[in-house]
Amino acid sequence: MNEFLNQVYFNNSIRSYIAVGSTILLVLLFKKYIAHYLALAIFKILKIRWKNIDFPTFRALAAKPLGLFFAVLITVSALDKLTLPSELEFTLYKITFRELLRMTGTFFIIFTFFQFIIKMIDFVMLMVQGVYIKEQAGQGTHQLVFFFKDLIKVVVAVIGLLFILKYTFNYDIKGLLTGLSIVGAAIALALKESLENLIASFIIFFDKPFATGDSVKLNSVSGVVEKIGLRSTRIRSDDKSYITVPNKQMVDSILDNQSNRVQRRAELKLEVSSSTSAGAIEQLLSGIRGILSGTGVLASSAFVTSITANAILINCEYFTGANAREFNVIRERNTLKVLALLEELHIATAQSVSDIKIIRDEPSDPDLNEHIQVQK
Repeated sequence: MNEFLNQVYFNNSIRSYIAVGSTILLVLLFKKYIAHYLALAIFKILKIRWKNIDFPTFRALAAKPLGLFFAVLITVSALDKLTLPSELEFTLYKITFRELLRMTGTFFIIFTFFQFIIKMIDFVMLMVQGVYIKEQAGQGTHQLVFFFKDLIKVVVAVIGLLFILKYTFNYDIKGLLTGLSIVGAAIALALKESLENLIASFIIFFDKPFATGDSVKLNSVSGVVEKIGLRSTRIRSDDKSYITVPNKQMVDSILDNQSNRVQRRAELKLEVSSSTSAGAIEQLLSGIRGILSGTGVLASSAFVTSITANAILINCEYFTGANAREFNVIRERNTLKVLALLEELHIATAQSVSDIKIIRDEPSDPDLNEHIQVQK
């Protein structure tokens, strides 16, 4: 039996062929189970740090790429134990067959490893997204999680490509990195405004002056925020038009987030006739204070603020809840009640009065001269 196993074909013994073939066959047959237990071992390590991670989700994302990476690694390592037959020592486009095999094996190892890393990023971001949305429910700021997930995946993919160039094709990536840095600086100068808007989007995500669904007012634009992008913010205006505002302007300008209002202020200014008696004014103030203490009003005040030649000025101020529709209803109700109170007390509002006097002088000549004086 030993003599049979020690027989050499194509520079390798039958024993070597059986060992390598058995290893590869076992890995392929039990790849699923091996991946499951490897994923379970990694999960237990992660569980020490993060208590709330979910194993089914982790296994669904990580088990398959982990099993594929493990199978490729074992297969390439096993095949490397065999000696390449002299019959296969040939050159193809200035590349030896041995070098071609090395490049192929290295490529698949690096590719499957970074594929597994990207899936792990998906899992981590899925967990972060779940926690983030739970803590920030209804605010829409979890868009930052999606952006960073894609950004990190792109960075990892670029690193994987550089590894492939370096270890598969033996490419000198130092010169490539230097060239990319120069190109990157040129692109940064050309895209200065876009980069400013990108940085402003980070400020919006972290500082949270507003979120998707908030009602905002910016300069002459007011409406509801429908989307916060990396370059601009989309607002559905009160006129139902779709407005795009650069993020830099959203950060640099004075912005009124009306959704964060806790109260709405209403003001009513009255100018009653200066001939109104003090008793009537007191009755009017008492009635107005009673009206403004009604349902929906959180705080109110009514005072005589000034007296002029023609009017007594009364300033009324009150606060309601933040709901715009309720505010308009309460304001209309109170205004009509104040008008009814004025009618009930027979108090007239101040009018602009003009006295016109026409003075006619006896003319010293035949022509008639008129002098008109107007007093207000």
